[in-house]
Formats: sequence, structure tokens, C-alpha cells
Amino acid sequence: MKKTFQLSHPKLNLARLVESIKFEVKKYIKRERKKNLPEGVDYWDFDCKYGLDQATAEVVHLSRINKCIDEAEQKELASFYLEIMVKPGVRKEKDAV
Repeated sequence: MKKTFQLSHPKLNLARLVESIKFEVKKYIKRERKKNLPEGVDYWDFDCKYGLDQATAEVVHLSRINKCIDEAEQKELASFYLEIMVKPGVRKEKDAV
């Protein structure tokens, strides 16, 4: 998902718009995690970027996406860019103690 979200709408208030954006992101992540895993892969991992636009987007952790969206609402930004790319993940074995 590579998308620029607008934080203005003629009929929706800002709080409702922010909640719909969060829901769309959550739905995308859930849909990607349901896909079948290739052989040798343990889970689906995500590379995420957030910024004012695509050129200034910085890497953020998946768990910080909602906080970033809340920051955009508090700063009253007109729009923001969000990129979430799925990648295969392999768990590392823990060292024996």
C-alpha cells in the first residue's frame, strides 16, 4: 500500500476521517497476513514509511502507524503519505543458555 491520505472532506468531520484511515490500514494489514506463506517463511513482516509526501517519508515501525496518524491530526496537516510493504519474515532461533 502506497497512498497519500487527505485529511479534509466536505461531508466528514476530521475525527471520523482519521478513524476511517486507521480502519483502512488495519484492514490492509489483516488481509496481507491471511495470505498463504511461502515455504521456509514463518510470518509476514512489514516495511513502513510515513511522511508529508513520498520524498520525505521516513521509516517507522508498524506499531507506530496509529500514533503517526494521530500526530497528523493534531498538527492539522492537509495530507500525509503512508507506505506499507509486505515482506516474508523468518524467526531467529534463540541461543541456548
